[in-house]
Amino acid sequence: MSTGLRLTFYGDDFTGSTDVMEALARAGLPTVLFLRPPTPDDLERFPGIGALGVAGVSRSLPTEAMEDELRPVFEAFRVLGAPLVHYKVCSTFDSSPEVGSIGRAIEIGQEVFRSPFVPLLVGAPVLRRYCVFGNLFARSGPESEPFRLDRHPTMRRHPTTPMTESDLRLHLAQQTAKSIGLLDILSMASADAAARLDTLLSSGPEVVLFDVLYDEHLPTIGRLIAQRAAGDVSLFAVGSSGVEYALTAHWRAAGLLPLEPPVFTAKPVDQIAVVSGSCSPVTERQIARALQDGFAEVPLRPEGLVDSREAAGECEDAVRRAREILATGRSVLLHTSRGPDDPRIDATRQRIAEEKSTAGTAALLGEAMGRILRDVLTQTGLRRAAVTGGDTSSYVARALGVEALEMAAPMAPGSPLCRIHAAGKIDGTEIVFKGGQVGKIDFFNHVLSGNQP
Repeated sequence: MSTGLRLTFYGDDFTGSTDVMEALARAGLPTVLFLRPPTPDDLERFPGIGALGVAGVSRSLPTEAMEDELRPVFEAFRVLGAPLVHYKVCSTFDSSPEVGSIGRAIEIGQEVFRSPFVPLLVGAPVLRRYCVFGNLFARSGPESEPFRLDRHPTMRRHPTTPMTESDLRLHLAQQTAKSIGLLDILSMASADAAARLDTLLSSGPEVVLFDVLYDEHLPTIGRLIAQRAAGDVSLFAVGSSGVEYALTAHWRAAGLLPLEPPVFTAKPVDQIAVVSGSCSPVTERQIARALQDGFAEVPLRPEGLVDSREAAGECEDAVRRAREILATGRSVLLHTSRGPDDPRIDATRQRIAEEKSTAGTAALLGEAMGRILRDVLTQTGLRRAAVTGGDTSSYVARALGVEALEMAAPMAPGSPLCRIHAAGKIDGTEIVFKGGQVGKIDFFNHVLSGNQP
């Protein structure tokens, strides 16, 4: 099928998917994000788009479930025929051999697309993620210093996929037997980066990791990837939205994108509703600041939300309390945690173990929070909301009934304000999906005011 698409992508969680959409849309490439592979009728609703994505949940899936989740999407992308297909992962490379296996995703994608090799780009300077000699460094919020990933205050303690190895080649080798090469930072800074990549590829690596430290490295990486996506076979790439920042930098330099990208703005609103499933210390600080600035909180009982006997009542109670707060004119913030040391985290794990549920924490909490937010929006007519927590956001969006999203305005790098396409009252509602590590301390106030932090 010839669609005119330059790129298709699958995001392993929802916040990562909106991150890609933002990178492309702000560069001037019209992009739509779907919750399932689009049909021909879906594509007719969005003529002229240059890229499309599917927001998925593979980051939170057990490895044995990756095949059923990814292969149908990849097969649909193969039919669409875009020269580049991107499996988007979190910029902190959240994964393990048991959960969210990036290695397994690479195996499935390379088999479907028969990609000659898999470019792997995780660093993204705009997101304050840097890869040097194969080791990933990340800030813990915009104000912090960069931490090596295995010493990162949040990622080393991640409740599902703690990162104990910063060398991405070693981390990935625990998930796949595919050979992994590195185009290191010295090669990226040289004048003959293309020749060095050719030499590296001649040794036969199936995956090539690209170092990146500065923005000026991005056009070179984008050119190296795009040049190898010019044949009849789609090139399957893996990585953060650094892939899109690299490609758009190259496309702009090559005259394939406008030099002056479009401007996106958002107007202020009187109130917003926030549902937070994040246990990040960054979100913890953002919640504290929002409460200090006039938001009111509804502490949820996540151990009840994951209990099949209590969930319905807990959701109804949360909606009632949120409506009471909104009736006073204040914005409301409903949360399952105030940070990594919140005792509700352990209580929820214990309840899930007692329930012997086959669904994961992210699925159970995300579905419940989505039901809560859907009822708050439909019962109050509120037109703007925020969701935090990368693992839970996809499930929240599905419970909301979201069919597709387009970018409305930037809020923080990687977390744009989006416009919902959906049946019913929430159609046209503006919503931002934020990963736990993203945004400045006053993030929620900026969602309220419409100003980019």
